[in-house]
Amino acid sequence: MRFRLCLLMLIVFLAVACQPAADPKSNEMQKTNESSAEKRDVHSYGNPEQVRVKHVDLNLQIQFDRKVMLGSVRLKLERLDKAARQLKLDTRGLKITNNISALDAAGKAEKLRFTLGLPDKILGAPLTIELPAYDCDVSIEYETAPDASGLQWLAPAQTAGKKQPYMFTQSESIHARSWIPLQDSPAVRVTYSARIHTPKELQAVMSAEVSPLGPSGVTASGYHFKVFEMKQAIPPYLIALAVGDIAFKPLSNRTGVYAEPATLDKAAKELEDTEKMVAATEKLYGPYRWGRYDILVLPPSFPYGGMENPRLTFATPTILAGDKSLVSLIAHELAHSWSGNLVTNATWRDFWLNEGFTTYLERRIIEALYGRERAEMEAVLGRQTLERSLAEADDRDEILHIDLTGRDPDDGSTEVPYEKGALLLRQMEETFGRARFDDFLKGYFDHFAFQSITTADFVTYLKKNLLDAEPQLAAKIPLDEWLYKPGLPASAPQPKSDAFALIETQANEWLQGKRPAAQLPVKDWATQQWLHFLRFLPPQLSKTQLEELDRAFKLTQSGNAEIAHIWLLIAIRNNYTAADARLAAYLKSIGRQKLIRPLYEELVKTPTGRARAMQIYKEARSGYHPIAVTAVDKIVQWPGAR
Repeated sequence: MRFRLCLLMLIVFLAVACQPAADPKSNEMQKTNESSAEKRDVHSYGNPEQVRVKHVDLNLQIQFDRKVMLGSVRLKLERLDKAARQLKLDTRGLKITNNISALDAAGKAEKLRFTLGLPDKILGAPLTIELPAYDCDVSIEYETAPDASGLQWLAPAQTAGKKQPYMFTQSESIHARSWIPLQDSPAVRVTYSARIHTPKELQAVMSAEVSPLGPSGVTASGYHFKVFEMKQAIPPYLIALAVGDIAFKPLSNRTGVYAEPATLDKAAKELEDTEKMVAATEKLYGPYRWGRYDILVLPPSFPYGGMENPRLTFATPTILAGDKSLVSLIAHELAHSWSGNLVTNATWRDFWLNEGFTTYLERRIIEALYGRERAEMEAVLGRQTLERSLAEADDRDEILHIDLTGRDPDDGSTEVPYEKGALLLRQMEETFGRARFDDFLKGYFDHFAFQSITTADFVTYLKKNLLDAEPQLAAKIPLDEWLYKPGLPASAPQPKSDAFALIETQANEWLQGKRPAAQLPVKDWATQQWLHFLRFLPPQLSKTQLEELDRAFKLTQSGNAEIAHIWLLIAIRNNYTAADARLAAYLKSIGRQKLIRPLYEELVKTPTGRARAMQIYKEARSGYHPIAVTAVDKIVQWPGAR
């Protein structure tokens, strides 16, 4: 027995002794693998870890009669894996011709074999190109589909001027692939150039500068062309183009506004504080690094409030309220020049890194220009909107680091990444102090400038540069709860507004019959105060109460799109038929999802409302952007909706 025991111990000893020494690289390899999984973009077919697109060179003709773009793209590549023989790209609805070529350093072309895979309803179709052994660019000839998800083609009647057609792109989240074959992931940053051919009476503008190296002029076919260049590396969703009857007015030596001639003066007046916004943001968070900052005010079918395309923000005309009360949207899009464009979410599950930071910065800009009370009013409205969204959302959609595997990344564009993300940053500011947190943000933007990062990258930087230095303060921030759990932590900041408290007192006086609506002191109310007043009212109001409010304030005919939106929600909820005509006109003239989707959602709650929603939508649908169409189709259960 003793012999057997000794023999067993010897075997165990030898087994342990013969184990290879722990390789410190193995831990690093594990971390690398975890990091790679974190960065993997489930919404792209691309293989940038092997062959990465570095530059996109477009040559496109804009054909309004066919509603297509026709031309080619030349992709400059970096072969990270020298043995790689395939380039994998994202496409959606593109017609690829048989002419895909490799171009060597001398410009010699070699035709390449390629395969266009079966389309997925969310991701589109993968384009796999067989590469030669030598380093090369790849040239692809193609044509977009008339119903491309990232393009909207407007007839003259759908524009302000009513004389010329209009076309604009919307590439976020994964719609760039519907008009350019490329690696459509925010982790793949590219520079780009473009030669855009348009009917000679129309102007093209892009999220790039007009190239001093390329001429503009008129081709033999009668098309006008303009050459653009973006020298800083950006994610593909920021490549943007608009073509139409577009005029320009400078606001300063580095800012200006583009719009249709009929809208230009109104837009320039509303946006005259743009240069002040740029200067205020630079003072807070460092230099503006994109050269110019211009704004293009689009036709009302634009599906978003704004799109932060570098050098050229796309904006909805619904912000032109006449009193600058809605220009926080411009502050938001400008802030993206730091958070989103300069430092970008690497995947769409990290979307809060773009929008949470930007919403926080937006309110700091508004405070710097218009005062603390204005910023706090907007913060209160933001928290109210977030709380309503959380009350209606599934747990999975309440998480900042959201899992969007198998889902359309557009589904993640809710109030959560914006407002919950901003509240997290506000808690850090309140915990560590504004001066300390501002220094942290400046360092963050400098450290990650022109990079795409994950939530894990942010957490690592945050701990090293803020939390670890003061663990007692860091303990007050439940970071894991903020990032990975639904709902709001109990310690989440609760913005307060003295102006809103007064509004609530006055609203209660009216509700209790102590003061008629006509005697409420509304003369100096800003849009934010009106919104709070209307939101504060109980869900159910009598016809007499609604008529009194409408008579006193003409809410049904309000020209302020945000105020009209809330009033029309109240009208639907209370079957206030006096607003029916205005509701139909509103839904037929505006395509901004934030304003139209809740109205359709409220309508379909009753059989009568559902019928009315379908009746209105039949007329409005052709004027909505494809992104908005996809969303509203689901709400009203449009036949064939995906």
